[in-house]
Amino acid sequence: MRKAARHSLVLLVLYASLSAFPNLSDKNQGGTEWVVLLHGLGRSSRSLARLEADLAGQGYSVLNLDYPSLKYPIAYLADEVLHPEVARLSAASPAKIHFVTHSMGGIVVRYYLKHHDVPALGRVVMLSPPNQGSELADLLNGSALFKRFIAPAGRELGTDTDSLPRKLGGADFDLGVIAGSKSYNPINSLILDGPDDGTVTVESTRMPGLVDFLVLPCSHNSIIRDKTAIGQVIHFLRHGAFQRTAGSG
Repeated sequence: MRKAARHSLVLLVLYASLSAFPNLSDKNQGGTEWVVLLHGLGRSSRSLARLEADLAGQGYSVLNLDYPSLKYPIAYLADEVLHPEVARLSAASPAKIHFVTHSMGGIVVRYYLKHHDVPALGRVVMLSPPNQGSELADLLNGSALFKRFIAPAGRELGTDTDSLPRKLGGADFDLGVIAGSKSYNPINSLILDGPDDGTVTVESTRMPGLVDFLVLPCSHNSIIRDKTAIGQVIHFLRHGAFQRTAGSG
């Protein structure tokens, strides 16, 4: 009897630990809305852990997708990695599905939404996306070392008219973009033209079809952990606009 009781206790603890991670479940928690998170190039889902926790604390079910950003081109990442996950969520629940992205994750979502229908599509927030491409990608694309060792997706992020971000067109969905204007990388900032976050310029984050646009004093890497930025993400998901505060633009 005691053995059976121990077995039941183990199962109970295991169930409780799994239920603490909504991205491991095929069902959202209590029918709440989903938010799909996509990290940037060369990063992992861990980089969005604070954003994930804050969204979950606001009642959202969160899928913090860990995808192989360094291994495949953007089309593959959208069609073969992101699409099955979104299709799974759509089939499991009629709840809205929102997207929040960092850096190149925004381009993956743009490609995805251009080629796939999401019946319960909610809103999209992009943090520091290279929506018009990256001058750094232009520079590095001329390097044989870059072409050999940097991801196929990274090589698609140039600024010329044939680059993938430029060919995707405007947004036909509710899109808010938050750009950063603080750089801790003076070398990159010498290359970038205009205010920048050390990786992309403020201007390059813009694109046609934006519902709202905001500039915060954050760097490319700090914006995903910034309390104000996360609060603005949540506000946009709820209201379809950013909250205007001192220091925002």
